Amino acid sequence: MDRAEFAARIDHTVLGPETTPADVERVLEEAESYGMNACIPPCYVAAAAEHAPDVTLATVIGFPHGQQSTAAKHGEAVDAWQTGADEVDMVLNVGRLKAGDDETVTADIAEVVAAVPIPVKVIVETALLTESETHRACEAAREAGADFVKTSTGFADGGATVEDVELMAEYLPVKASGGIGSYEEATAMLDAGADRIGASSGVAIVEGFPDE
Repeated sequence: MDRAEFAARIDHTVLGPETTPADVERVLEEAESYGMNACIPPCYVAAAAEHAPDVTLATVIGFPHGQQSTAAKHGEAVDAWQTGADEVDMVLNVGRLKAGDDETVTADIAEVVAAVPIPVKVIVETALLTESETHRACEAAREAGADFVKTSTGFADGGATVEDVELMAEYLPVKASGGIGSYEEATAMLDAGADRIGASSGVAIVEGFPDE
């Protein structure tokens, strides 16, 4: 993998509650300069698509806890797609999963998948799940037709681990996110089976790629 291929696997991210339009513009410009994708809050998607039309643009649905109604998630996904998002990262309903209501969890994801013609990544929030629950979450995402599973929102205690990525990669392509701040950490996730990396430290990660 060369540097350009590596950079294309990074979703350069800004999702904090204090994110300003200037923060989003900076992330977009860095993503464009380094050949990364960008992941931004949904309220900025329309402006971002206009500001950086060549950057693959992801946004979040049901963020950060996944507790919105299915109808609300459906609406968020459609709005994101119609305003310019290329991908959506939706949060699974962790409480429903823990209650054993896998059918509702699957239906929630399937509704979003059916709503938009763009890739849907399902954030399972592994830091809050047991190993068995992580298996069930990935099974639900796969059954619902999702394109990816994603480890974390970055807003729970704990982020991506090699062990979680290895488990999740048995089901669907994986986006590893949460606590990944260096080239070495990103590479460890890719080696474990991740296809994408979500990180606010995208520039530092790409700059860590060794010179040939």
